Formats: sequence, C-alpha cells, structure tokens
Amino acid sequence: MLISIVVHFVPIILAIVLHELAHGYAAYLCGDNTAKANKRLSLNPLRHVDLFGTLIVPTLLILAKTGFVFGWAKPVPVNYNNLRNQKRDIIIVASAGILMNLALAFVSAILLKLAPYIGHMLTQGIVTLFLLNMVIYNVVLAVFNALPLPPLDGSKILLGWSENEKIQRFLDANREGTMFIILVAFIIPLGARYLGYDFNPFGYYMIKASQALIGLFI
Repeated sequence: MLISIVVHFVPIILAIVLHELAHGYAAYLCGDNTAKANKRLSLNPLRHVDLFGTLIVPTLLILAKTGFVFGWAKPVPVNYNNLRNQKRDIIIVASAGILMNLALAFVSAILLKLAPYIGHMLTQGIVTLFLLNMVIYNVVLAVFNALPLPPLDGSKILLGWSENEKIQRFLDANREGTMFIILVAFIIPLGARYLGYDFNPFGYYMIKASQALIGLFI
C-alpha cells in the first residue's frame, strides 16, 4: 500500500503542487506578491491541495484505468494589475506551470536512464516506476493545461494579452469552463458508453498528445 502511494500518488501531487508554485513564483518575479502574501509560495502540499481536483479526480482516473491521469490544485492567487508588463507577464505567469511540468518530466527522464544502475532489484523497480510516473503525469498535466479553455493556462497564453472586453469575459469564465471540462471529460463519455458508443474526444486528445510528447522524453 505504501509503495503504491509512493509510486502513483506522490508523482501526481508533486506535479500539481509544483505547477501551481511555478505560477506563484513567476508572478512574484514579475512584480506581484499576492501568492507570497497568502503563504502560497510554499512546498507544503496542504497549502495547495484541492480535495476534488488534487485527490478525488486523480484517484478516480487511476482506478478507472483511463490511460491518463490529471488533476489540479487550488489556483495560486495572482493580481494581474500588479505585474510590471501586464500583457507580457500574464503569458509568462500562465506558461510557468506548463514549463515546470515539462522540466520535471525532462529531469525525471534523465534520472530514469540511470535507474538500471541501482543494484537492489526491488529499489530499482520502485524508483523506475516512480520516475516513469513522474514523466507521464507531468506530461499529461502540461497537455491538459495547454487547452485554451478557462481556467486552464492555455486560454491565458493564447488570449491573455488581449484587452477585448468579450475575450476578458471568456478568460474570467472559470466556473463555466470547469463545468465544460467536467462535461466533456466525464459526463459525455460515460453517457456514450452507457448507450453503447465509444465517444471520448477529450480522452483521445489527452492520450494521443501525451503519447507523442512522452515519446520525446523516453
């Protein structure tokens, strides 16, 4: 049980928490100390954990053997008005989480090549599976967050520079965006499966895009 937690849940928690931490540090370096003032520039996972997004969703996806696992933490608070160059820095802050996940995947892939040199077979197996999951979960999280839908980072990377009122309303539609993601990621595929159809475009995107990117690392 403990080994299963280490190799399956620790990597996804690290991927999610460090993703949010990267947003907070990027914002801090760009002039906004909101995350720091709210004590969110911390490696303590309890400050970042979202019960549904960090624990329940990944657990359900692992148990359902969907072929991919993603989740999210409590978003790090950012006051974009404090950024020194708002149009540029919004994109920097939004990109930081994805870049963190890709960096973690890259480092884990390098360490994975060194795992066969571990002499103890059980330890080698645990380390190998842990690092493999670090690559997979971080890539999947990067692919997920790259979607151009609020509240995901891809929407701000693509449109964060715009001052258009309608686009800003779209970027602020976090609740609606989250409900849409739940609809296309869970409800529609389950309904289609109940009716005897295999219709899961979200899952297809996640698996195919993640496999392509993982192939670059491993």
